[in-house]
Amino acid sequence: MRELVDEVPVVGPDDPVLDAVRTMWRRRVPGLVVVDGQGHLMSVLSVTEVLRSVVPSYVGEDALLARVIDEGHADDFLAECAGRKVRDCLPRGHRGHRGPAAVSPDATVLEAAASMTSTGCPLAAVVADDGRVLGAVSWYALLDRLLTNDQRRTAP
Repeated sequence: MRELVDEVPVVGPDDPVLDAVRTMWRRRVPGLVVVDGQGHLMSVLSVTEVLRSVVPSYVGEDALLARVIDEGHADDFLAECAGRKVRDCLPRGHRGHRGPAAVSPDATVLEAAASMTSTGCPLAAVVADDGRVLGAVSWYALLDRLLTNDQRRTAP
């Protein structure tokens, strides 16, 4: 799995969330690794978590309710990201419901996939024994591996 590990930008919990979103957009990554002051994993922040933090819970529970909100008011919800910190958008796991998607450097591809599916996160942080973040494996990398292996199996 080591060949699938990419360097992923890291952010701190007190960084502005809009800066984190800009980084995700520029780097074309589905999320960022959130680290504490010592570089230890705190959480993984995905675009979904950022959106979840601004979409009203009643709309998240029943998407049909989003239909009654006009575009101007919808933009107001999205504008709520301004002024927020990364910690304000951290997934529920950071607050005790589930841990971040994380694997050891020796994990298998299946372990990384299982970590992502169990947490609903599009990337898994690769964490050393001392807690330092070494990189991350994204669902892009897993899909690329799946497709590459499929091409090898189906090649004449």
